[in-house]
Amino acid sequence: MAFTSSLFCPMQLSPNPILPKLHRRKTPGVPAAIPPLSTATDVSVVGNPFDSTTLAVIGGSSVAALAAVLSLADPERRRQMQAEEVGGGDKEVVKEYFNNDGFQRWRRIYGETDDVNKVQLDIRVGHSKTVENVMKMLTDEGSLKGVTVCDAGCGTGSLSIPLAKEGALVTASDISAAMVAEAEKKAREELLKGKDELSPGLVMPKFEVSDLESLSGKYDTVVCLDVLIHYPQSKADAMIAHLASLAENRLILSFAPKTFYYSLLKRIGELFPGPSKATRAYLHAEADVERALQKVGWRIRKRGLTTTQFYFANLVEAIRA
Repeated sequence: MAFTSSLFCPMQLSPNPILPKLHRRKTPGVPAAIPPLSTATDVSVVGNPFDSTTLAVIGGSSVAALAAVLSLADPERRRQMQAEEVGGGDKEVVKEYFNNDGFQRWRRIYGETDDVNKVQLDIRVGHSKTVENVMKMLTDEGSLKGVTVCDAGCGTGSLSIPLAKEGALVTASDISAAMVAEAEKKAREELLKGKDELSPGLVMPKFEVSDLESLSGKYDTVVCLDVLIHYPQSKADAMIAHLASLAENRLILSFAPKTFYYSLLKRIGELFPGPSKATRAYLHAEADVERALQKVGWRIRKRGLTTTQFYFANLVEAIRA
């Protein structure tokens, strides 16, 4: 499948506080894109965005009918129902999801198989661009041999494995035991390549099942990609502070940006939930993330925005102020 280059061109990193602008190209007959995980269910299960017929039906309905749809699609109501089912809050919902249906879905998205729909393939491209940009941030500073890196929320190892290939000493964790097992499997396959021993200079990543709050130790660099989308800002502040306490020199975060445009798209997406339950998606304003970093003595050195049609992520690199 071909993609227009403007949809997934490499992110422009900038040391100044101005984010690259996202230019929307008007294409007749093409519905607006929905951000990744934009619904309280999972946008990755969508085969195609909703069409003009669907919108026309909604547009022609009465105000009362629209209000009913909004009520049924209330993400907070669904989040509470999910939390009650698993006996906890956002963290328990995330853990349950990524150990079950979510694991199977996101393993395909983060993998290389053709068993994905158009939306999932687009999200795969977007996530891989974020990983590429992180690797560029790190390697631009010099060799990674012997550099300690904490990959918090490692998923299936899409960042941990490239880091290990560069000689970094990686400690990777995820709240999902299923994700950790898959990451370990992929790491052994890609790093050993059928041999009994690793190539000289390489060290197998250390994988563990853990939530962000329980992580400990000290690392040259701490990276946390596409995890904050599962938690509200009130919890994200504490997570950012804890991650910063683990980092000696650098903290890299990615998060779904909270702007009027993305918030509107997210709300529209919530009117069309997918067939399976997933986690609540939270957007974060860059200013809020920056304030959380400043409170613990860190400042943003580089920032940028990675976008595809269905994937939007702010990426920031912070250092000690």
